[in-house]
Order: sequence, then C-alpha cells, then structure tokens
Amino acid sequence: MYLETILPLFPLNVVLMPDMPLPLHIFEERYKTMMGECLEQNKEFGIVYISGDELRQVGCTAKVVEVLKRYEDGEMDIITLGRNRFIIREVYDGKPYFEAKVIHFDDVPEEESGELLMLAREGIESLKELDKIIGIPRDYEELKDLGAKPVSFLVSGSEGLPLEEKQELLEMTSTRERLKSSVRSLQKVLEATKITKEGRETSRGDGDIREILEKYGRDQ
Repeated sequence: MYLETILPLFPLNVVLMPDMPLPLHIFEERYKTMMGECLEQNKEFGIVYISGDELRQVGCTAKVVEVLKRYEDGEMDIITLGRNRFIIREVYDGKPYFEAKVIHFDDVPEEESGELLMLAREGIESLKELDKIIGIPRDYEELKDLGAKPVSFLVSGSEGLPLEEKQELLEMTSTRERLKSSVRSLQKVLEATKITKEGRETSRGDGDIREILEKYGRDQ
C-alpha cells in the first residue's frame, strides 16, 4: 500500500521525468517562499503539467540539486532533478502556494528481457543521433549501462516529443510499453529533424547557385 504525503506544488508547462534535470528561474513571490522552505528543510516539491486551466493529476517530485545564483530580491536560478512520480488526491490552498495530498507510484514489476534491453539500446542510439543533429552534449558512456526503466524515462523526456505525449508516457506503469512508445516517437522526431535539416541545407545550396547565376549569367 502506498503512503500518502503532502507536497508543495509547482504547476508548469513542462512534463518532468524521473532523473531528468530541469533548470528553473524562481521569480514569483509565492514560489520564492516555497523554494526557500524546500531548501531550508531539504525537501522535495511536485512539478505538475498544467495545460491552459487544466492541472494534470500525475506529476513528478523534484529536488533542488544546485543553486546557481541568488538575487537581491530573492529570485534564484536553480537546477532541479526529477525523482518520483505521484498521483494527486487532494489540493490545498492554505499557503501562498498550492500543496497536495499525493501518493507515489512506480512501474509494475517486469522481467528485463534481452528484447527489452535491445530496445533500450535502440532508444539510446536514436537519442545520440538526435543530440548530434540539434547540438545537445551528453555523456553517452554513462548511459550504456542503464537499465530499461531509466532509459524509458530518458527517451520519454527527449526534445521534440509533444507535451501531451510526454504526459501519457509519464503516467504509464509498464516499462515495456513506455519504452516501445517513446522509442517509436523519438524515431519519428529524428526522421522529421533529418528532413528539416536536409531541406535547410538544400535551400542554402539553391540560394548559393542562384547568387552565382545572377552574378555571372547562365551561359558563362
């Protein structure tokens, strides 16, 4: 049985995955208060995706791992790290910021078969290829020994995946299904990114040819 806990809530237009780093600039008064309490008490807070006026019921806890800068007015730049998923049971508004009664949950136990590990490696290779195209640095040596579950969250948090889809992946309780879905989506993003890049390169090439033709004439 999962225990209920009370978490400070930070609604954002982002979907945080476990083990995913997330830089934040804290500037609203209520969140300056909240973050000050979290730092003082060394406690986590909950990040929940909000779309329009709709607050989703599944989120991920975050812990401040580094304070990059504190400003004179109390604002701060911080680095947070996703920890554990939770389901909101009840929301409270008695403080300047929202709090919620939540229960934490995890994936159902699954055998980490050879097929699943191969799919995880496929996801890492696709991620590596996408990172190279869009210029994201990453230490791939640290990734090669990751199990299927952490890889499933890593791929689910990839650049280019729609937020709604990321939220669905966050809510899944099957590592296998999350990994299959996220790798498939990542490969679609990768193909679209390749096409976009090739199109831009072709356009630049055509532009160069047009400039030459205009300058020297087609018959020269």
